Amino acid sequence: MGEESLRKRKGEDKGREDTQSIQSHEPQTTNLQKQAKHSFPSLVGLISGICMIVGTIIGSGIFVSPKSVLANVEAVGPCLTIWAACGVLATLGALCFAELGTMITKSGGEYPYLMEAFGPIPAFLFSWTSLLVTKPSSFAIICLSFAEYASAPFYPGCDPPQAVIKCLAAAAIVVITIVNSLSVKLGSYLQNFLTAAKMIIVTIIIVSGIVLLAQGKTENFKDSFKDSKISISSISLAFYNGLWAYDGWNQLNYITEELKNPYRNLPLSIIIGIPLVTVCYVLINVSYFTVMTSTELLQSQAVAVTFGDRVLYPASWIVPLFVVFSTIGSANGTCFTAGRLVYVAGREGHMLKLLSYISVKRLTPAPAIIFYGAIAIIYVIPGDIETLINYFSFAVWIFYGLTVLALIVMRFTRKQLERPIRVPIIIPVIVTLVSIVLVLAPIISAPELAYLYCILFILSGLIVYALFVHFNFSWAQKISNPITMHLQMLLEVVPAEEVAT
Repeated sequence: MGEESLRKRKGEDKGREDTQSIQSHEPQTTNLQKQAKHSFPSLVGLISGICMIVGTIIGSGIFVSPKSVLANVEAVGPCLTIWAACGVLATLGALCFAELGTMITKSGGEYPYLMEAFGPIPAFLFSWTSLLVTKPSSFAIICLSFAEYASAPFYPGCDPPQAVIKCLAAAAIVVITIVNSLSVKLGSYLQNFLTAAKMIIVTIIIVSGIVLLAQGKTENFKDSFKDSKISISSISLAFYNGLWAYDGWNQLNYITEELKNPYRNLPLSIIIGIPLVTVCYVLINVSYFTVMTSTELLQSQAVAVTFGDRVLYPASWIVPLFVVFSTIGSANGTCFTAGRLVYVAGREGHMLKLLSYISVKRLTPAPAIIFYGAIAIIYVIPGDIETLINYFSFAVWIFYGLTVLALIVMRFTRKQLERPIRVPIIIPVIVTLVSIVLVLAPIISAPELAYLYCILFILSGLIVYALFVHFNFSWAQKISNPITMHLQMLLEVVPAEEVAT
């Protein structure tokens, strides 16, 4: 028995050495799909995938962005054109991501694609920026929007106190975090319910607009391109605001490992989900313009609420109620997918190793989701974080552009990879060029130091990478190891490999 045990230990040690040897070199690209570890059960089907896309994209954006898009082009015709064009761009970008997602079937969105195409440094900078700024800030903003709509009926005639809004937003973050930590299925079912709820208000607004058009309310569409402000900078900024409302078109790539039959369901979810959102967005804007002139829409504090007051009369309370469902659904979808990015970054050694662990009982990346929720609550505390989001959101398109560029690069450097979906090369070229314009436009049209601060923050990730990932100093491990051990016991989580075996 002693010799047998010794041989087993030697075999395990040999296996560990082989694993470390493989990890220290470039991944074997010919077997990349086979190496993807399906650490979670495949519970997200086609319907849930479509709901995830629609539910994450349609949030608070369509209820606030119309004002920003119109402010940049100053006419109805260009405004509607921009909304349709944003949908086309989001669809093209998502199709590029569909090729990447079926070629490299790993969760984490842009992270694994940047890792395979350009190596660990761009991937780390993406996770560094996304995990600490963009995604938790966006989560916090969505929950703050939810809190404002939810508390408004209790404070008629005045703005709700900031303390109430912040506490309600923090409570929403906690509830959503708990739901997604407890069960993948529960988070998915909640998303399906909230998506159905938000589609009710979308349907109400669209049907109301169609009825008004049928009644002849078309005066605001006459000479719709008259007095428009058309320039490269104005169109770019209008696109920028419109695409903010479409943000989330790539969310399904964050949970590729949890999709049932991703080769079929990922592209189908995209092809059905994003055009559906585009049609809804254009029709919602048409509905807004049936009851409001351009000037009235720009002066409105809450476009959807103004529409409800003018069209629904006694039932106008329906609008803020369902906007609450819409925002909380968007927040849930964001948490569901962004937690996977934290998990994948931890699995690759680019974040705390604990973040790559999953729950023994529930098979969810609980530490990653809890970490994400905690950072989001921190962003709720300061007063105005919308300005921060506006300046940091252009960083998102830096990484979108880099990711689509990765697709082009891997067409030449990873020819042997199986590609169940292969988009025409012109599509990623167009998306890459548009990304460059979107990144440069706000800097050129309205240069501010805030953009420089954002770039410096992204580059500061290089220092963190050098200290804690590349050199991996032993003193950092001495601090983190006991913390990891205690948190592992508290949360009942283990490395994904142990659950898989």
